[in-house]
Amino acid sequence: MAKSLAIILLIGLPVGRIFERFKIPGLLGMLILGIIIGPYGLNILQPGIINISADLRRIALIIILLRAGLGIDKEDLRRNGITALKMSSIPAIIEGFFIAFASVKLLGFSFIQGGMLGFIIAAVSPAIVVPSMLELIENKVGDAKSVPTLILAGASMDDVFAITIFSIFLGLYGKSDMNIGMELLNIPISILLGILAGVLMVMILLKIFQRYPMRDTKKVLLIIGTAILLTELESLLENKVAIASLLGVMATGFVMIEKMPYMGERLAAKFNKIWIFSEILLFILVGAEVNIGVALDTGKVGLIIILIGILGRSIGVLISLSGTDLNWKERLFCIISYIPKATVQAAMGAIPLSMGVEAGDTILALAVLSILITAPLGAIGINYSAEKLL
Repeated sequence: MAKSLAIILLIGLPVGRIFERFKIPGLLGMLILGIIIGPYGLNILQPGIINISADLRRIALIIILLRAGLGIDKEDLRRNGITALKMSSIPAIIEGFFIAFASVKLLGFSFIQGGMLGFIIAAVSPAIVVPSMLELIENKVGDAKSVPTLILAGASMDDVFAITIFSIFLGLYGKSDMNIGMELLNIPISILLGILAGVLMVMILLKIFQRYPMRDTKKVLLIIGTAILLTELESLLENKVAIASLLGVMATGFVMIEKMPYMGERLAAKFNKIWIFSEILLFILVGAEVNIGVALDTGKVGLIIILIGILGRSIGVLISLSGTDLNWKERLFCIISYIPKATVQAAMGAIPLSMGVEAGDTILALAVLSILITAPLGAIGINYSAEKLL
């Protein structure tokens, strides 16, 4: 495993820089590198690091979400709170059902199979969106109307809706005794419990920091460790109560910067440094999960379904932004920013296949294809359009 980690670091960093020199997001280079050196490419990475890939990717995502929370301004969040809530639900729901209906017509799926496919693909990737928005916030791009903060907040909750509705369709396929109303009620409960868990976590940490003085590096390690345990709590209670733990992680950073601004700013600088390492791990290991051969099996029909999904998501974004003071350029930027898929699709694409769902192999192929199409499209789109549209 140590050799694989060395390869990831020694190749990942220069590849990211090379892409940035050509005005292409470095994360895209890392994704492509992951595909090339992963088990479905040259198979250079050792099985050990592939086996713990999911945990490493989760830790990297936790780090960037903590940094995201530390970068959110209270006034920006208050101004965009309702719109962010709409952005977290409406685009995913419309995209999911657009894909579901398209797969019924084009692939001969049942509506339940189509729903599973639709809501695997519908989840936007915080791994791609959050770092991009943080960079814009730090460079004060779009801060007049807090557009990056709006997208950051919406994208962090988007997965909750998509994953919950996917779980409903998965349960319906297995003909389990499922109360759909209760499952839908779990969405706001999950969001609320996630935020409350994050707030409770940060209040305990702040008490510890006040009582026991320590260096900022140790504080960062304690925060990361506690955040990891918070996400473990979600896994532990998943069959009893839903908790949006990643949203709770971001809430931790937000409350910390509000309660102790000076310390929060110092910790944010520490997280920026850690993110350099985490970013390489996250995107290369996400790329390593991608099986291009499986994706190509879907052919033109798969491409059409993905594009139909993007159309549905774009309509959802426009509906969510109706009534706001954003101009057409800013709305277009929001549409572009909501395109990328990666993390959820890599993690959940194989679940239907593993559970014996008919056409599970096609669902996996389309999930992979959605990463190959939307991750580059969204990452490059954000990079090139931010200055022009914001």
